[in-house]
Amino acid sequence: MVLYFSGTGNSQYVAEVIAEGLGDELISINNYMKDGIAGDFVSGKPYVLVCPTYAWRVPLVVEEWLRTARFDGNDNMYFVLTCGDSTGGAQAFAKKLCDEIGMKYRGLKTVVMPENYIGMFNVPDKEESARIVNAAMRPVKSAVKAIAAGETIEEKIMPFGMLMSTLVNKVFFTFIVKDKGFHLEKDCISCGKCVDLCPLNNVSLVNGKPVWGGNCTHCMACICGCPAECIEYKNASQKRRKYWFGR
Repeated sequence: MVLYFSGTGNSQYVAEVIAEGLGDELISINNYMKDGIAGDFVSGKPYVLVCPTYAWRVPLVVEEWLRTARFDGNDNMYFVLTCGDSTGGAQAFAKKLCDEIGMKYRGLKTVVMPENYIGMFNVPDKEESARIVNAAMRPVKSAVKAIAAGETIEEKIMPFGMLMSTLVNKVFFTFIVKDKGFHLEKDCISCGKCVDLCPLNNVSLVNGKPVWGGNCTHCMACICGCPAECIEYKNASQKRRKYWFGR
């Protein structure tokens, strides 16, 4: 069973490719989170978690949700993490998470995809994004092959990876991951797309305009999924391309 969490589509696409390659079921964690459902799963095949890397780890909201879910039928779990650069020391924390939820950690595969964290980084243009996605298929296919064969995925932790996944991760979520910087820069068309896309139900429309409720994970779905491109984050995103996979 392939489960995925995705903000702007990178991880969803990778999960779709993996599920197709394995001939396996595809489950959106976003939908479970949005509906407030813990999740009770049964799979004869290994579980594969596909998600973005947030500050060099599995997103905290995904970790929290996994601790509430129940996994039966198979106790093997693989991780496939998309990122703009690297996954730091995410392997150590993924293994720790598996120990906590009673699963066997079978490895983590890093898949570099187009950068989408426009609150801090520049986004590649369409041509470069297409090149990156094309190159990403090599590690994705490698992961599919290993999972299908029941092999453990061995991937070394990058230099300073544990520092990034511990100290920097804590600083990032303590001081940076807040929704106060989101605002409207242009006229909102009141379509409600931002409300629909937010996996944490953190966005609501008040008098037809989006309002953020203080429970944000910086997935960038609201800002990048806005069809009118009227949402911005502080001053950082105004000159950056709003990235959505395939667009």
